[in-house]
Amino acid sequence: MNKAEQEALKAWRRDCMAKRAKLSDSRALHLMLIPSVAFTLIFAYLPLGGIIMAFQEFKPLLGFTKSKMVGLKQFSYLFSMPGFWDALRNTFIIAFFKILLSILVPLILSLALNEIMSRLFKRFVQTVVFIPYFFSWAILGGLILEIFGITGVINQAVIALGGEATPFLISNKYFRPIIIATDVWKGMGYNTVLFLAAITNIDPTLYESAMVDGAGRVKQLFAITLPSIAPMIILLTILGLGGILNAGFEQVLILKNPVVDRTVDIIDTFVYRLGIISTQYSAAAAAGLFKSLVALIFVGASYYAAHKTTDYRVF
Repeated sequence: MNKAEQEALKAWRRDCMAKRAKLSDSRALHLMLIPSVAFTLIFAYLPLGGIIMAFQEFKPLLGFTKSKMVGLKQFSYLFSMPGFWDALRNTFIIAFFKILLSILVPLILSLALNEIMSRLFKRFVQTVVFIPYFFSWAILGGLILEIFGITGVINQAVIALGGEATPFLISNKYFRPIIIATDVWKGMGYNTVLFLAAITNIDPTLYESAMVDGAGRVKQLFAITLPSIAPMIILLTILGLGGILNAGFEQVLILKNPVVDRTVDIIDTFVYRLGIISTQYSAAAAAGLFKSLVALIFVGASYYAAHKTTDYRVF
């Protein structure tokens, strides 16, 4: 072994020792990750084996190994069901407006809060808008029923003013906007905090330089604030598009009724009825796999578009 090779070997050994020391220093952090990794493996990756049901005539008593393979028959059966296409259309409509408003509303709110000088008032507003995020739809569903029900707060106020009660929750005209608005209301506090965190990380010297150049608040907003938080907006958009077919299973299941099925029945509730109530497990698995493939396409397309247009990278 010549001198150069010896030096390279020594450098490699030093590098290995440095990495080993670094790993030893972070051993506690790696141990803390074990429960999360185990949870993800058991509840996220292990169930992926059940995808095989989408290509079988699955019988619970026969299991995965003995159930008959039928190829794409379940998908043909699924796509021939009129209720599936209605649910798919409703899912896209509801999810689109949820994604759009869940970014637009918190963005406007965070920009408005950023302009408020009073720290106490700003924290109060953040707390108030964040509280609904911690409540489940089982709780918020009861609250929404009390507000929009035929004997709810809104209708009682209308009657007191001499008007007539409106059946919001059994009306195809009003129920879908209620579903969208209440979901945005529930989650806007979380995204508002994310946007505020992104805004506070902007270098203040940029605003000082803009003020010296004579830029007003509106000019600073469009020239500094929005471009600086664009990565956060893009990230939330990509994550939202990944859930384009997640239109809110718990929310819709708790609030909907047969009268409004035509406008709010979504893929998740359709799969619930197909798999749990009708026990058509293979067809339900096919619907779930179709949903996952669509989500994968949207995530890939949105990430590719973000990378090409703004050179944005998640990794």
